[in-house]
Amino acid sequence: MAKEIKTEIIIEASTEKVWKILTDFKNYPNWNPFIKSIVGPLELGKKISARIEPHETNGMNFKPRITKIEKNKELSWLGHLLMPGLFDGEHKFQLIDNGNGTITFLQSEKFQGILVPFFNKMIDYNTKKGFDLMNIKLKEVAEGE
Repeated sequence: MAKEIKTEIIIEASTEKVWKILTDFKNYPNWNPFIKSIVGPLELGKKISARIEPHETNGMNFKPRITKIEKNKELSWLGHLLMPGLFDGEHKFQLIDNGNGTITFLQSEKFQGILVPFFNKMIDYNTKKGFDLMNIKLKEVAEGE
């Protein structure tokens, strides 16, 4: 079973500026309402420790592996609940330069595994709302500096 959610927002800032904010994991607790913390190296193939707090739900800790780093363009990771195949999430942040002083920030996650149907409501509402709230705060931080 698979499910995907996607969100996007236009930010009046350079990809470099947004990338710097997005990859400054130590600062996440100061601005990010969805991903409360990330600890670990920003290195391809390495595991990080992350804490997410989807809108109106209890938070959870997980240890995804970074699967793609393309500076100023994309950061992706893959996480699992308990073990691969039960509930896997491939999370992507993508930055697209619109060529007019703005970028489109895309945040998405593709969920796969046998437990996905049991989390449909949480994914559709709480997780998507968390993405939207994070996108808005990222925009505020990038445009306010």
